[in-house]
Amino acid sequence: MTDAANVITVDHTGFAVSSLDAAIRFWTEALGFTLERQTEMGGAFLHQVTGVIDPNVKTAIVKAPDGYAVELLQYSNGFQNGRVPDSAGSIGAAHLALTVRDIHAAITRVEAAGWKAKGSPLPIPGGPRQGTLVAYVSGPDHVTIELMQPPAR
Repeated sequence: MTDAANVITVDHTGFAVSSLDAAIRFWTEALGFTLERQTEMGGAFLHQVTGVIDPNVKTAIVKAPDGYAVELLQYSNGFQNGRVPDSAGSIGAAHLALTVRDIHAAITRVEAAGWKAKGSPLPIPGGPRQGTLVAYVSGPDHVTIELMQPPAR
């Protein structure tokens, strides 16, 4: 039963955003991703794939230094679909965890770009990731990123 879904790998993570420009700035300026491409699409195909009524979307692909892709999607009727709460503990809330070399420098860069840390970096007290410094930061539309700095070895 382990291969029932036939999953091979994770291809990308996508986030619906209210402003594609603001999201691109956050991911490139604050997090150091590179903008790979931007496109627009809509119509029956997108409706059948997503279930979104009357969808028109502007998209951007940004990539992490290791090549992992994040898709940013600005739907034309986005605010009609609702907003994500500003709490990592809200039902349905999600986050993306990024490994960083220097968590304090990463937070400084995020804040210099106009966004904020949700808390202070603290070491994980036990378990397999003991000593890893972690902190959440928030970008546009309350997209939450977990920064993780592994302990020095």
